Amino acid sequence: MQDKLGTRFEGHVFIRDKNTGEVLVDKKNAINFENMSEALALSLANRSTGHVHEMVFGNGASTVSGTGAVTYFPPNANGQTAQLYNQTYRKVVDDMSPLNLYPVDNNMRVQHAQNTTYTDIVVTCTLSAAEPTGQAAIDNETNNDSAYVFDELGLKSFAATEGTGKLLSHVIFHPVQKSLNRTIEIVYTVRIFMS
Repeated sequence: MQDKLGTRFEGHVFIRDKNTGEVLVDKKNAINFENMSEALALSLANRSTGHVHEMVFGNGASTVSGTGAVTYFPPNANGQTAQLYNQTYRKVVDDMSPLNLYPVDNNMRVQHAQNTTYTDIVVTCTLSAAEPTGQAAIDNETNNDSAYVFDELGLKSFAATEGTGKLLSHVIFHPVQKSLNRTIEIVYTVRIFMS
C-alpha cells in the first residue's frame, strides 16, 4: 500500500519602511519547485545544503519607459541554475549561521498551528540605514538601473561557497530604492501545505 501525499508551496513578500510604516510591496511570489523539492529532501535528510541561508536582491526584473510605464519580466523559477536577473546585493538570514552578524534583525522562524496541514517559514531581513555600502543619501533616484533600486528578490539555499546557493523563490515588483534615509524590513513567508 502506498501513501499518497501532495505538497504545495506558496510564498508571500511584505516590504515596508521600518521607520514610517509605509508598505512598499505586498504580493505573492514564484517558487522554484525543482530547487525547493530538493531543499526539502536535503533538510529532512539532515544535509547541510538544503536550508534557506540568504535573501538576494536585484535590479534587472523590470524596465520603465520614458512615460513611466513599468514592464515586468517573468520570474526565474525553473531549473536548478535559475538566478535573479541582476543580483546586486545579498544578506544572510539564517540566524544560526556565524555569517549572520545581526540575527535579531535577520532571522527565520517556523510557525505552525495545531491541527492544520500547513506550516510557515517566516524569513525577516532588515536593511538598516547604513547598508548597503554605496547607496544614495535620500530616496530620490531617477535611474531604476541603480544598484540599490531593487525590483526583484529571492531566497537562496546554503552552499559551501558563499553566495552560490540555489534560488528557491523569486518575486518581481515595482522598483524600490534603498537609501540612507530608509530602513527597510522584508518579511518573506513560505507556506508549506501537505494534503
